[in-house]
Amino acid sequence: MEGPVLASHRSPGGQAPSPALKDALDGAVIRVRGQHRIAPPSSALRGRVVVAAVAAGAFAAAAAGQTIKATSGPDSNTPVTPLANAQDASASFTLGSAGSGGAPELLPTGHVVDASAEAAKMTDSAKFTKARVQAEAEAARQAAAEAARPKTCLPAHGTFTSGFGARWGTSHLGIDIANAIGTPIYAASDGTVIDAGPASGFGLWVRVQLADGTIQVYGHMNSFSVREGQKVKCGQQIAEIGNRGESTGPHLHFEVWQNGTKKIDPRPWLAQRGVDV
Repeated sequence: MEGPVLASHRSPGGQAPSPALKDALDGAVIRVRGQHRIAPPSSALRGRVVVAAVAAGAFAAAAAGQTIKATSGPDSNTPVTPLANAQDASASFTLGSAGSGGAPELLPTGHVVDASAEAAKMTDSAKFTKARVQAEAEAARQAAAEAARPKTCLPAHGTFTSGFGARWGTSHLGIDIANAIGTPIYAASDGTVIDAGPASGFGLWVRVQLADGTIQVYGHMNSFSVREGQKVKCGQQIAEIGNRGESTGPHLHFEVWQNGTKKIDPRPWLAQRGVDV
């Protein structure tokens, strides 16, 4: 509720106040005990505020730097400033994948999925994981191949001509497998070459020691292709059948020394490991 104001803008003589006095009274703040009232701004002040607002709007529109031509009205060439949040309705869109029966997805024009670009986004972590998986798969493959690989092999292909035991009044401490000179000789087991070269009575020999201490002897060979200290595997060629040393014809003389010293019959030893001579 507005408080009381001066009883009248009229002077004590009943005459209307002068224009100057009227303006002063319009802008005056009349205080009454216990109440406060701010008089409305004068018409001149309100006019100045409107003019300032219009000027500010015009300045903001000019700063936007974008105009479009009116499509209707008396003057079709009159430039019209678009709103700050207006969007170009002519922007092109293309249909994306519609999904499972749903509305198609709108994708910007020119959007193309580049497979090479997608592949390039693979992180170092993903590359490391892929390499690790491949390495593990290769290790598993090699382990399976190693497990399936035979551990005892026939030392040479040919004709069995002489066994272990007494022969011609002496002891024959190995077995003989005859074949043509140059026929391959193979390591009968995995092991390490401990001798490769000349040997009395054998002409040339190769000795291979197994992990359990067993020694295999290959004699009368024409040539050999391994060296002392070399690791060999079952089935690997190590020499060729020959006729060197105390020999009556080209053949392989093969011995097995149990625990590295005791010479035993090679045929039962091979048979226990799945190889028949």
